[in-house]
Amino acid sequence: MSVLEDWINAASLELGLERGDVDQGLVLDLARDVAHNVTRPGAPLTAYLLGLAVGRGVPARDAAARLTEMAEGWRAEVPEQAGEPVLDDV
Repeated sequence: MSVLEDWINAASLELGLERGDVDQGLVLDLARDVAHNVTRPGAPLTAYLLGLAVGRGVPARDAAARLTEMAEGWRAEVPEQAGEPVLDDV
């Protein structure tokens, strides 16, 4: 078992969650999309927002799909900010 699996299992137990409640791939894919298309610090915060939405009854896959779609179009929609050029996909 990997360190990540050990951590997820222990954290789930600590929080009283079933290990099956955690869709590791879904969360990691969302975090990657936000980190690459928006900003790296946005990845853990978006994962937290996903958790809040799921806690309020929004299906995880639906919420993640909406957030991923937002992240994928983010650079095209947000104007240049504070001297940071908007980079086109290369």
